[in-house]
Amino acid sequence: MIEPKNATPSEIVKYLDEYVIGQGNAKKTIALALRTRYRRMKLPTEIQNEVMPKNILMIGSTGVGKTEIARRLAKIMNFPFIKVEASKYTEVGYVGRDVESMVRDLVLYSYKMVEKEFQENGKEAIEKYIIDKIVDKILPPPPKLSTTSDETYQKLRAKMMIKVINGEMDDKVITLEIAKSVNFGDDTGGNSEIIKIQDSLSTMFNSLGGKKEKQEVSVKDSKSLLRVEANNSVFNQEDMKKEALKKAENEGIIFIDEIDKIAIGNGSQRTDPNKEGVQRDLLPIVEGSTVNTKYGQINTDHILFISAGAFHLSKPSDLIPELQGRFPLRVELDSLTEETLYKILTQPKNSLLKQYQALLSVEDVELEFSDESIRALAKISQQANDKTEDIGARRLHTVIEKVLEKISFEAEKYKGEKVIISKEIVEEELKEFYENEDIAHYIL
Repeated sequence: MIEPKNATPSEIVKYLDEYVIGQGNAKKTIALALRTRYRRMKLPTEIQNEVMPKNILMIGSTGVGKTEIARRLAKIMNFPFIKVEASKYTEVGYVGRDVESMVRDLVLYSYKMVEKEFQENGKEAIEKYIIDKIVDKILPPPPKLSTTSDETYQKLRAKMMIKVINGEMDDKVITLEIAKSVNFGDDTGGNSEIIKIQDSLSTMFNSLGGKKEKQEVSVKDSKSLLRVEANNSVFNQEDMKKEALKKAENEGIIFIDEIDKIAIGNGSQRTDPNKEGVQRDLLPIVEGSTVNTKYGQINTDHILFISAGAFHLSKPSDLIPELQGRFPLRVELDSLTEETLYKILTQPKNSLLKQYQALLSVEDVELEFSDESIRALAKISQQANDKTEDIGARRLHTVIEKVLEKISFEAEKYKGEKVIISKEIVEEELKEFYENEDIAHYIL
């Protein structure tokens, strides 16, 4: 396992090789971009602000690994990462999602990451708060005129705490006052001014204590119900918001897929207002601007943007020149060959074949593929890609599913047995489809 934050570009590429076959140039480009972010964070503040991220444009057909490379890296590096589709956005003034919502989505994801980190680091404090609340309900402090001394009460309380922690009181029913937080809308779309108003209203109502509901629940259920209240009481929400904004600003990655769909190619009208409008709305965000979110303002100067597209009906030069200039690093991904498809089935850490073997092992069926059958799967997938639409490695899902459909459906018949998938079985199951091109168009 690599050390995410300190990984060198070669270590990052080596890690990616376990999950993505080929596409060496794309791996190197993205690995270097992420390492540059690490280098930037080690610089003095005045230089840090001058070093801008080198945004990347990935060009390649569907199913060749564009999204998988970015997703795997973001996961191992523990960076805030979101994937959006350019075709889902509309120009400001039109009904739909405006492009700023992708930044708000990133901040929301970053906040959840920070919240999780805070919860991990403050486990003991959260548990103590929850146990104290429950014990207060089961064994409230004695009134002032009570004959029970404070020392006696503390001893009884200590014993009760042990019982609650050990689960001995789980079935006891207690009455809790649960505060219901008020939320006026979400933060994933819409006008920034509306979001400000929604956030102000939510803050005002929640600061007044929100709406409290009395509920009779078991001690076991109350432990989970009190967790939200514990988080709000134990942690400083403003600190969490600041940390989330900082993390999104300096480590955030936005993967914009299908960017070719907003390019105005030869097949489109040059005056298509929505496509060009989305590009122009996207430009200031990629260049660097301030976006309002419910957690505060975020500057997009240092967010890394990775865009990707097949560019079958258009080309990168069909994007507006200003936007082209904001993606200085371009990398073309190779189309998948029969040999590459074979390697995809055999080499990755969690390859498709290993996934199917694991799934059928649940039914006590041992699944095995001969080398000839794997090569047959790769060959037929490649033929289907050549004859119909080229969907890259995604074709393997369809082909394998067809081959294993009968075994998977009647798994109970093979319980306790070893099933070997041979080349003959593959060809027999798929014979009708790859021989009849019309059927292949619809099935494969």
